[in-house]
Amino acid sequence: MSESVAANPIRRFFVTIVQWFDADCGAKDLAELKDKPDRVEWVRTIPFVILHAGCLGVIWTGWSWTSVGAAAFLYFFRMFAVTGFYHRYFSHRTFATSRAMQFVMAIWGGICVQRGALWWAATHRHHHQHSDEEVDKHSPRQHGFVWAHIGWITSSKNFPTDYRRIGDLARFPELRFLNRFDVLVPVAFAVAVFLAGHFIEAKWPATGVTGWQFLVWAFFISTTVLFHGTACINSLAHVFGRRRYETSDDSRNSFLLSMITLGEGWHNNHHQHQSAVRQGFFWWEMDITYYLLRMLSFTGLIWDLRPVPADAYDEGKGRISGAK
Repeated sequence: MSESVAANPIRRFFVTIVQWFDADCGAKDLAELKDKPDRVEWVRTIPFVILHAGCLGVIWTGWSWTSVGAAAFLYFFRMFAVTGFYHRYFSHRTFATSRAMQFVMAIWGGICVQRGALWWAATHRHHHQHSDEEVDKHSPRQHGFVWAHIGWITSSKNFPTDYRRIGDLARFPELRFLNRFDVLVPVAFAVAVFLAGHFIEAKWPATGVTGWQFLVWAFFISTTVLFHGTACINSLAHVFGRRRYETSDDSRNSFLLSMITLGEGWHNNHHQHQSAVRQGFFWWEMDITYYLLRMLSFTGLIWDLRPVPADAYDEGKGRISGAK
């Protein structure tokens, strides 16, 4: 960010607006942004307000089993993109794939409305490097529940993509494009959902579906619940649960969070062995994301799934602690 942008509040406001369409606008000086204080910036909250306000549309559109079912399906369909692709592939490279499939995974993750794959990966790698330290962007130990859950996203210091952390991914221009214009895929997805609702309304009127109803349930409600499900790992997986490994952070294992996030709740396991594609190390630790990635590997679209290290089981013996 140039000195004139930082010094001029009016220009800074317009840069913030432009960043909704061009995420790399005005975000060149990472060092300057890093020194900014942690605080909620209200202009930055507008997209979240719109997303949550869209859920209130149910008051006028009502519901149908088809729309509710679509919302539930799209929650799990997109949660898998967050956990399997944004997290386990782009952030940790726990398996290998082709460049074409990598692009598909970035688009699939884009419909989750959690910004671009490169920003997501860079932010998450920073978290692991500084987990629960003072500079951790979303540590409940350092900043409390609300900030760890949603507040940190509304601060401009956390908005830019630190491309230095993701050199392995930033060399692909198609990924940089999707990351820079990260609003394109979500908008296209919302339009597609709306049109799908109109199609169902015309083709199968007995379902009670309308275009607006389908948009409210399958986009706004499903996406809002998806966001909060994902954010629970930041805000709750470092507070509630059990610790098998004595990591330097507060990460914990939680069955409940694992059900909500398809296996991400085995967070203490993950912080101990970040490179493993599987986060539920034992058979009773359900890890639906891993099961789906394993099935996907049978198609040849992904391969070289990195296993849990053999010594992981000995390391954790008799060390379950910190139940809450």
